[in-house]
Amino acid sequence: MGLPNVNISFIERAIASIARSERGTVALILKEATVPTTNPVVVLDPSDIPSKISDVNREQIELALIGYTKAPKKVICYFIANGQTVDYSTAYSYLEVTPFDYLAIPTVETDGKTAEVASWIKAQRTSGKMCKAVLPNSASDCEGIINFATPMLVKGSTTYKTEEYCSRIAGLLAGTPLTIASTFAPLPELTDCTKLKTSELDAAIDAGKFIVFHDGEKVKVGRGVNSLVTTNQEKGTQFKKIKIVEAMDMIFDDVKKTAEDNYLGKYSNSYDNKCLLISAINGYFEKLILDGILEEASVGIDIPTQRAYLKGTGVATDSLSDKEIKVYNTGDKVFLTAKVTILDAIEEISLPIYL
Repeated sequence: MGLPNVNISFIERAIASIARSERGTVALILKEATVPTTNPVVVLDPSDIPSKISDVNREQIELALIGYTKAPKKVICYFIANGQTVDYSTAYSYLEVTPFDYLAIPTVETDGKTAEVASWIKAQRTSGKMCKAVLPNSASDCEGIINFATPMLVKGSTTYKTEEYCSRIAGLLAGTPLTIASTFAPLPELTDCTKLKTSELDAAIDAGKFIVFHDGEKVKVGRGVNSLVTTNQEKGTQFKKIKIVEAMDMIFDDVKKTAEDNYLGKYSNSYDNKCLLISAINGYFEKLILDGILEEASVGIDIPTQRAYLKGTGVATDSLSDKEIKVYNTGDKVFLTAKVTILDAIEEISLPIYL
């Protein structure tokens, strides 16, 4: 009867992903003189903020909760002791096994931990945990690091340093649906920020800096870019866009987790079962196409990789056709390849007007 549960699981994952893409999860590492008895604390709305924490940390959580078109799904607050030596290791251990989308630490620059956190995020992404961090003045050249680089941010009589506003940016990104971008997202609570000329704005964005600017009426995001500046054949210019990377990360997580939970170890590795897995993944892609996240997508058996694997096991592959390679027994290995086109957001309009 095939793999109905796998098909259903992928469709359910696609439906859940649409909802998830509208509201991501923010993780904060916060320093307190006395760490709360309950740690970490999961905050869904302001009423969940612990009463016995500092006003500074309360404000940081409130900033993260603002979001963009929607508030983040939740804010995970991990508290560490505010001592002479600041140690993030317990927070890392917790977050390594906890799903979240964006990490922010309002004292990371003061603590001298910016590079350490960037390295930790890179290591997590290399190991398959597709999390990201909003870090102050961090030219990390990585799609998983948002380099927030506006020096001064003013809200009425309050002036924030860059690191103190990363929580707000993390919440904004977590509250940005995958059908739009954070480009030109307004920050209505801000009354002023560092002034930059247009040429300076362009140069900053080209350098992988996430900045906000005052357009004469309001403060808003320049362009939704991450810190990646060095592109290659594997990572092209599309990897610089936060929106595109967010979609990539979601697809990676969904396919990996659904396959692990509903396919691996549960079925014989026959060609028919491979085809049914391919059909299930295509069903997932079709749902993302319908919801405007993907323009097109396809998945199939990776014939060149499968041929190379078989040759490595001693099979005389030179005399085999692609069709024969496709159906050949590959032991416990499944080699698939997918191609997707992720829809970007409208960010530039060209409109010549002739008289």
